[in-house]
Amino acid sequence: MLIKPHGGELVNRVLEGAEKEELLNKADQMPQLKLSLRDLTEAENIAIGLYSPLEGFMTEDDYTGVVEDMYLTNGLPWTIPVVLGVSQNQADELEIGSDVALTDTAGTVYAVLHLEDKYTYDQEKEAKLVYKTTEDEHPGVAQVYQRGEVLLGGKISLVKRIEHDMFNQYRLDPKDVRAMIEEKGWNRVVGFQTRNPIHRAHEYIQKCGLEICDGLLLTPLVGKTKSSDVPVEYRIESYEVVMDKIYPRDRIALAVFPAAMRYAGPREAVFHALCRKNYGCTHFIVGRDHAGVGDYYGTYEAQEMFDNFTDEEIGIEPLRFEHAFYCKECETMATAKTCPHSREDHIFLSGTKVRGLLREGNRPPKEMTRPEVADVLIKGMSTNN
Repeated sequence: MLIKPHGGELVNRVLEGAEKEELLNKADQMPQLKLSLRDLTEAENIAIGLYSPLEGFMTEDDYTGVVEDMYLTNGLPWTIPVVLGVSQNQADELEIGSDVALTDTAGTVYAVLHLEDKYTYDQEKEAKLVYKTTEDEHPGVAQVYQRGEVLLGGKISLVKRIEHDMFNQYRLDPKDVRAMIEEKGWNRVVGFQTRNPIHRAHEYIQKCGLEICDGLLLTPLVGKTKSSDVPVEYRIESYEVVMDKIYPRDRIALAVFPAAMRYAGPREAVFHALCRKNYGCTHFIVGRDHAGVGDYYGTYEAQEMFDNFTDEEIGIEPLRFEHAFYCKECETMATAKTCPHSREDHIFLSGTKVRGLLREGNRPPKEMTRPEVADVLIKGMSTNN
């Protein structure tokens, strides 16, 4: 029996056949909003059930409940606003109860918003409560400040999928991942989220998770991240070069996570877990400074965030790991929970230090990054300079 999606049912707002054609024929007569790829992707993520139980962009009641209390109005936990922002002038031209065609910048219709609500909001309040800072140096906060001053709420009907040039073999909807898990006969599945290339500390905690589960679902994020991050194609390649080498092939799968990074730390950790629950994961790895950026969050604050909810409310079990390192005395990967030796015996590098080495064309220590992975990343960082 697969774990149930968040809310009990997997949302499906993707129209097919005659229903899709009928709505598309009406789209020419609708008011239109040209959206960024990020916002179109959010609409698609809603429609395919990745954000179940959401059926559309949040109305004011849900938005307020999420920002202030981390709960939707139906009583389910949800920690990240999923909203559509427009200017006041755009909002004034739209009537509640109408249908709005959502297009790309070229005018191609991808979805229809069944407009239920439009409302203003306090951007600084959202920043403070969701991101724990109002500084626009924080990339998530900057995104909030760049959003329109009015939010539109309502259900989504998707009429066209976004076409991508990369990773199409890994772009699996939640229903597809669930079918794969069922076919593989996995009962306990551990999900792993990352926006970074794989290194030995990742391997260690992934294999620890795999020891207690039947399968490991790698879900590297391919939505928008910071410009300083390793380019996404090389992050995916770093997983491809090691999957056959370090994991049993019948106990691992990869499905890219199409959402953008919010860098919301603790709140985003819960959001990531709920999305993996919708994929069919029963467990979710939460490591050091999950979804963090800079010094805005405590080292293990993301893990502590799960304590705000009951196990029944979340429904997916977080696996909490401390910072892993290579111990020269133990001669293996370890954490402070398992290693008795001093810090002088430990080898661990920050992501910033690793990226610096890669940009200079130098491999990090082999105890931390496999040489074949390092070579992929050096290639990626050189193209990003």
